[in-house]
This record gives sequence, structure tokens and C-alpha cells, in this order.
Amino acid sequence: MKKITLSALFLASILTFSACNSSENKDSKEVAEDQNEQKFDDTKLEDDTEFVVAAADGGMFEVQLGELAEKNAVSKDVKDFGSMLVKDHSKANDELKTLAAQKNITLPAALSEDKQKKYNDLAEKKGKDFDKAYLSLMVDDHKMDIKEFEEASKDAKDAEVKSWAAGKLPTLNHHLETVQNLKDKLK
Repeated sequence: MKKITLSALFLASILTFSACNSSENKDSKEVAEDQNEQKFDDTKLEDDTEFVVAAADGGMFEVQLGELAEKNAVSKDVKDFGSMLVKDHSKANDELKTLAAQKNITLPAALSEDKQKKYNDLAEKKGKDFDKAYLSLMVDDHKMDIKEFEEASKDAKDAEVKSWAAGKLPTLNHHLETVQNLKDKLK
């Protein structure tokens, strides 16, 4: 009887561990999107929550890449650009966390799998290869961010989300202009 009880407890432990482990392996951005979908499904705010989650993922990505540039870049200008991104996107991330908390929007706790892969790929580069790859990634990333923020600043249903997105556009445009100039300078 003891063997059966111990076997059952052991099996229950394995199943519990497996269930917990499988949810931990899921993309953090997807988890946040799923939770928001349950909360905001059939409301006009569902698209706004998707933008907020994507902005949070992108903001974390910019900060982590900026920190990486501060350490790995060869060019002082690239290091300085990384520092600027850390400062500006950390501030924006804090504002977004506050806004999301007020709106009961779940944010990702870690980078999405896609952003993590891009980070890992860039982290493997050294020297001038790092600088060039980082600047190229930042040009593409900021172009995409600007497009998404422009859409949210026009189309968001929630006035505070719309206002926050619009308020970040000047900084994002400045980042894009700066990184494009750096990229041209380092050719």
C-alpha cells in the first residue's frame, strides 16, 4: 500500500512540475497577450492592449540592447547612443508600466522569443561588426516602432494610450535620425 501511495505522490509531483514547467517555457509576450485577451475580449480596447504589450516588449528590447551597446560597442558614438536609449526607453517603460497598471493590462515579464533571439545574435558579435549590426538593427527597429506608435496615436480607443503613444513619437523620431546619422558616419 505504501508503494502505491508513494508512486501516486511521485506521479502527481511529476505532473505538477510538468504543468508548471510548460507554462514557464511559453513566450512572455504571448502569455501577456493571452491574459489580456481574456480580460478585454469583446471590448474595443483589445487592440490597445496588443499595442501596449508590443510597446513593452520593444521597450525592454531597446533598454537591453542599449546596455549591450554600452559594453560591446567600439565606437564612443555608438556607446553614447546605447546610453541614450537606456535612459529614454527606461523612462518610457516606467510610464507604460504605470499606465498598464491603471488599465489592468498585463505586460510581458521578459523579452519575447523573437526579441531574445535578436539580442542573442547581436551579443555574439564583437568590434566593428557589433557596431554595424547594432546600428542596422536600431534603424529597422525604430522605423517599425514609429509606424506602430503613429497608428496607436491615431487609432487607439483609449485616450490615455493614444496620448502616451503620441507623446513618444518625437523621441522615437529623434532616435531614428540619430541612428541613421551614426550608421552613415560609420560606413
